[in-house]
Amino acid sequence: MTIQLPYGHHPLSLELSGADCILTTLEPQRSNVDPVRLALAAPIDSPRLRELAHAGQQVVIVTSDVTRSCPSDRILPYLMVELAAAGVHDQDVCVVFGLGAHRKHTQAEQAALVGSQIFSRLRCIDSDPAQTVLVGRTGRGTPIEVFEPVVRADVRVAVGNVEPHYFAGYSGGAKAIVPGVCSVQTIRANHALMVDPRAKSGNIADNPVRQDIEEGAAMVGIDFILNVVLDSQKNILAAAAGDPTTAHRWACKVVDAFSMTPVKQLADIVIVSAGGYPKDINMYQAQKALDNAAIAVKPGGQIIWVAQCPEGLGNQTFEQWMVGSTPAQILERIQQNFVLGGHKAAAIARVQQHAAILLVSELPDELVRACNMQPYSDIDSALQNALKRAGQNPVITVIPEGASVLPKIG
Repeated sequence: MTIQLPYGHHPLSLELSGADCILTTLEPQRSNVDPVRLALAAPIDSPRLRELAHAGQQVVIVTSDVTRSCPSDRILPYLMVELAAAGVHDQDVCVVFGLGAHRKHTQAEQAALVGSQIFSRLRCIDSDPAQTVLVGRTGRGTPIEVFEPVVRADVRVAVGNVEPHYFAGYSGGAKAIVPGVCSVQTIRANHALMVDPRAKSGNIADNPVRQDIEEGAAMVGIDFILNVVLDSQKNILAAAAGDPTTAHRWACKVVDAFSMTPVKQLADIVIVSAGGYPKDINMYQAQKALDNAAIAVKPGGQIIWVAQCPEGLGNQTFEQWMVGSTPAQILERIQQNFVLGGHKAAAIARVQQHAAILLVSELPDELVRACNMQPYSDIDSALQNALKRAGQNPVITVIPEGASVLPKIG
């Protein structure tokens, strides 16, 4: 059989013979429904946006940066219809890209994210972690320092896509604000909570990272959210609008229905794609697929990780932690001193202590080996070498959308 695996802008084809192995493919459910208009017409625990906003108010729409899959270009026109119905003029609306600690955009990237029409109509700016205002501290001590234009706005709308997140439980919701448009100090303090075992993919009820996010965002105030759930082709499967907590939780339940996939037996080999562009723009972003793959693989098994990584490792601190250190050294180091960038290295190190990683990418072989992984430029070579080590009749699981599928054992 032939399986297509997302890889940058062009998928890779994987040929497998079912006679030589026990094969499972985990994929989310499919749907062709585009429900954004319906979500905005019937928001959850909230009036419609056109009833919340008023003429003359300054409105900020916070949306995702280039490393995320949020389809801002398809979402923003719906929001502008609502705001126009409220009497809000274009000059009173500002789109803020929540960069967190990521690099700034080019103007071309901003235009591509929101679409040329919206880019020509509205003011679009990147958040700046150096231009923030302290609005309070959470009960866990996180200083909530937020991009000043967001704090000064009369109406704040948070946009995002919801999928499993390896330590916040799920993306979306208040995460657009904290840490999306916050200072490095805020991001560091919040992310340091990921060392708690409850900070894991799919867990939200008692997740300290998510609780800290929502407590901090409440200090700023989010008037309205619009979150979407996407399929592997980035079609919008579902949308939730309204209250920043209850609407987000509804979207999380939808994600569970589409993403949580039962696994009957752990695999000797898991073949996982980070999901193609932009999820595999660099190793720093592609990492999220590994945690989900690790759930499905046997201890001591192998993970073939498919991630193009055209921008390299993607973060200088992350690279300093990854290169030349063993997984055990990285995990010991993060316990002693939490560092942004190092936290991603620690997440990969946890997986490396569970299974070997064979990386199919464009990264130099020497760099991949220095990260304690086996480098490959094509998937067939990686698979053949994995099969040699796996023994007779290996159990193979393929996850074409690693960041969007959450394996569930049992």
